[in-house]
Amino acid sequence: MPQDLMPDREGDDAHAPPTSHPRRPTGQAAGAALAVLALAVGGAALGLALSDAGTSNPTATTCSPTTPKLTVVGTGQATARPDELIAVMAVNVTAGSATAALNQDNVGVAAAVSALTGRGVAKKDIATTGLTLQTQYAYPKGIPTVTGYQVSNTITATLHQIDRAGSAIDAVVGATGNAVQINSLTFSFNNPGAVEDVARTNAVHQAVSHAGAMAQAAGQRLGPVCSLTDRTQSPLQFQPLPAAGFAAATPSGVAAVPLEPGTQSETDQVTLVYALR
Repeated sequence: MPQDLMPDREGDDAHAPPTSHPRRPTGQAAGAALAVLALAVGGAALGLALSDAGTSNPTATTCSPTTPKLTVVGTGQATARPDELIAVMAVNVTAGSATAALNQDNVGVAAAVSALTGRGVAKKDIATTGLTLQTQYAYPKGIPTVTGYQVSNTITATLHQIDRAGSAIDAVVGATGNAVQINSLTFSFNNPGAVEDVARTNAVHQAVSHAGAMAQAAGQRLGPVCSLTDRTQSPLQFQPLPAAGFAAATPSGVAAVPLEPGTQSETDQVTLVYALR
């Protein structure tokens, strides 16, 4: 056979697909793999040990009965401008009979309510808060004699528009004349909780500041808060304004009664207890 037609064995072997033979790792490679595995296991164990140590620290400060504690009292104030006026007024009528007195008083109260609603006061903000019927006596020669009956009907109105409160009261006095008596005028807040919360926040800030200063002066460190108590028991208190001078009708043409709300203050007190480290 001619040489150029002979099969090229070397070339065929070169293009044949390689035969797959599993290879075992050498001793050096196996040792390295074992070392990496041991390092991973050891690291996990170390991390677990550190985690356990952090969660079961026997020296952590608690609020137990034997832990030394620091008790401080903080006082806070908040000042704001009132946004509503509470007016208490009574319509008083005297007549020869109880029926006549009641009827006349009803007319006066209806006129007062109409005057208020005509000045923007909602009907839901007007409430009857008192009604009395009293027999009137005279004592000629020491003998009690019935002279008539007096009816007093008290209504309380909450005026949310302070800038119009003076004209509303003038309207009531003008509608009822001498029968009406303004018992009290009290400025208040539509949302007193907002003012109270500011006062409480200021009280807590003061208590925290005092606690830090006291602990530092004593060479101690503050631990966790064991208790925080609001010591203020009463809600906002407002001093009623004297109502003298409103018993008679306002003369025609006189400007509305000026009413200035000024500002009102709320005071709150808290007690704060810290554990000491």
